[in-house]
Amino acid sequence: MLSLNHISIQFGGRTLFDDVSLVIGPHDRIGLVGSNGTGKSTLLKVIASINQSDSGGISKAHYVTVGYLPQDGVIASGKTLYKEVETAFEDIILVQQEIEEAHQLLSSLDPLSEDYSDTLEVYGELQHKLEDLDAFRMKSKIERVLMGLGFAVTDFERQTEEFSGGWQMRIALAKLLLREPSVLLLDEPTNHLDIESLQWLEEYLRNYNGAIILVSHDRAFLDSLTKKTLALSMGKFEVYSGNYSFYEKEKVVRREQQVNAYKNQQRQLAQTERFIERFRYKATKARQVQSRVKQLDKIERIEIENDEEEIRFHFPSPHSSGAIVMDLKNINKYYGILKVFDNLNYTIEREDKIAIVGVNGSGKSTFVRILAGTEPFQSGERKIGHNVILSYFGQHQAEELDLSKEAIQIIDDVAIGEIRTKLRTILGSFLFHGDDVFKKVSVLSGGEKSRLALAKMLLHPANFLIMDEPTNHLDMRSKKVLQDALSEYEGTYVIVSHDRAFLDPIINKVVEFSSGNIRTFPGNVSDYLTKKKEERETAVNKSATSNSKSAVPDQTTQLSEKERKRIEAEKRQRLYKTLLPFKQKLELTEKEISRLESRKDEIATMMENPEFYINGEQVKNISRESKEIQQKLNDKYFFWNEVMSKIEEIEKKDK
Repeated sequence: MLSLNHISIQFGGRTLFDDVSLVIGPHDRIGLVGSNGTGKSTLLKVIASINQSDSGGISKAHYVTVGYLPQDGVIASGKTLYKEVETAFEDIILVQQEIEEAHQLLSSLDPLSEDYSDTLEVYGELQHKLEDLDAFRMKSKIERVLMGLGFAVTDFERQTEEFSGGWQMRIALAKLLLREPSVLLLDEPTNHLDIESLQWLEEYLRNYNGAIILVSHDRAFLDSLTKKTLALSMGKFEVYSGNYSFYEKEKVVRREQQVNAYKNQQRQLAQTERFIERFRYKATKARQVQSRVKQLDKIERIEIENDEEEIRFHFPSPHSSGAIVMDLKNINKYYGILKVFDNLNYTIEREDKIAIVGVNGSGKSTFVRILAGTEPFQSGERKIGHNVILSYFGQHQAEELDLSKEAIQIIDDVAIGEIRTKLRTILGSFLFHGDDVFKKVSVLSGGEKSRLALAKMLLHPANFLIMDEPTNHLDMRSKKVLQDALSEYEGTYVIVSHDRAFLDPIINKVVEFSSGNIRTFPGNVSDYLTKKKEERETAVNKSATSNSKSAVPDQTTQLSEKERKRIEAEKRQRLYKTLLPFKQKLELTEKEISRLESRKDEIATMMENPEFYINGEQVKNISRESKEIQQKLNDKYFFWNEVMSKIEEIEKKDK
C-alpha cells in the first residue's frame, strides 16, 4: 500500500537513516521505538510528506491517504468546536452544498424543460454520492469521537480558541480520526489524554480500518495495539513481529546473536590481518596477500550498538513519618463561581502508594497542589502528619529553576551524601548526556527543564512525594529508572498519571476524581479499570431489568388493557394502510435498481475482456446501453430517496 524506498536522512551532520526501506500493509499496526533523537518523529514526517528525505522516496497507490498527528503545536481558532471538527468531512459538506444549489435550481425550472431533466439527473447523482459518503452518520460520528475524547456536549458550541493546548491536540486528533486516512501516523497521542479518554482511544484504534504507525512511551498502549515493532538505532531499523514486550525479549536474543557474530568476525579479521602483516614483504606470498587485502575491503563489518549503562537510582533514605501523613478535612475550593471541592475529606496514611486518576478538569492537579501546600482554599483544614518531609513535582516546577545555573549545579545543590558522586549518572538517566549536564538552565527546552526539575525533586530527602505527571517527558528507559526507584522507596507517595504500565507495579491504591467527588479503589490501575468495567456492566443489566419490569402493567392499568390493545391495533392498521402504497413503490424500485445494477456489472465484466473491443458495432451498442443504465439508475436512486423520506416522515408523525 505504501513503501519507503532507500530512504536516507542527515540532520546536523549526523546520519539519522541510511538506505532504509519498508513496506506498510493496509492493516499494519506498527510501534516505532528508539531512544530520543533516533529520528522517530522525523520518519513520520517523511512518510506524511511534511519533510523530504536526502535520498530515496515514498511510493503509494493514488487512493492511499496519510494522516499525521504531531506531538504538539496544533492550534485551531475562528470556529466553534463542532464546526472545526466538521471540517474533517469537507467532501460531504461540499456535496451537501451542491445538492442545496441543485434543489433551489429545480424549484425555479419548468418540470417539462430539458434543463430540469439535466438538473434532476445531477441531483440524483449527488444524492447517490452522499449515500456513498455515509453522510447520514456524520453528526453521530462527530459526537461519538468528541465525547470519547473527553469533550462535553456543552463544549460543542464553544470557540476553539477557548481551549488550552492539551485540548487543542484533542481537537486535532478528533479531526484526524474522522478523516479516516488509509495510514494513520500518531506521534505520542496519549500525552494529553486522561485515563478514560485513553481507554476510549485504545478501543477505537483497535477497530480502525487502516494502517497505524504509533510513537508512544506508554508501554501498555503499545502492547495493546501494535503487532509489529520497528526499532530505530544507528541509522537503521530492525523489524520485530510482535508488540513492545515481544520486542524487548527478542532484542536480548538478537543482541546475543549479534555479539557472537561480531566476536567470530573479529577473530577472522585478526587472523587475516596477521597473515597480511607476516607475509606482506615476501614475494612468494604477494598474490595471497593481495587476495586477503581485497577480502578485507569487501567484508561488511558487523557493528555493535554500545550497551546503555545500567542505571539504578535510589532515593535518599527518609526518616519514618507518623501513621497519618496528611489529613484533609472539609476542604472547600472554588475558582470564581466554579466549585471544585465541596467539603472534601481525605486521609493519606504511611506507605500509601496512590495513583490519582480522572478526566481532565476533575480537580486532580488542584488536589495535589492542596496536598503540597501551594494551592490556597476557601475553607477547611489541611493537617500535615508528624515528622512528614514533603517533596513536590508539579507541572510548573520547571519555571522555578535558577536560569543562571548549569544543570549539574541544580541537582548538586540538593544532593547529600554518597549520591553526590553519581550526579552525572543520575542526569544521564533523565536524558542529559555528555556535555548536556553543563548546559545553562536558560538554554534548556521545556522538556529538559521538566526532567531536571524532577531529578532535583527526587534527590531531596523526603518521606512524602507528590508528583503531577512525572513521566510526560521521559522515554522508556528513564521511566524504568524512576519506576525501579519508586518500587524500593520506603515512604509514601501520590502520583497523577495515566501511564498504566508505569503505575501498575508501584501502586496499592487508586483514587478517582469525578465532578468534585472522590472514590478510593484498592489495588493498581488495572484492578481499578476491571472494577469500573464491572460497574458499567452491572448498571446496564439493572437498566435492562428495570425497563423490562416497567413494561409489565401494574394492577391499576390491567382494567383498561383490553381497550389499550384495541386502540393500538387500530393505530397500527391505519399506519399500515397509509404506508402500503409507498412501501410497494419502494419494493418495485429496489427490484428495478437490483436488475439495472446486475446488468451494469455484466457490462463491466464484458469490457474487462480485450476481445470485447474487436467488434466495433458491439462496443458502440453496449456503451450506449451502459450510459442509459446509468441514467436510469440515477433516476431510480432519486425516486427511492424521495419515497424513503416520505415513509420516514409518516412514521415520525405517527409516533
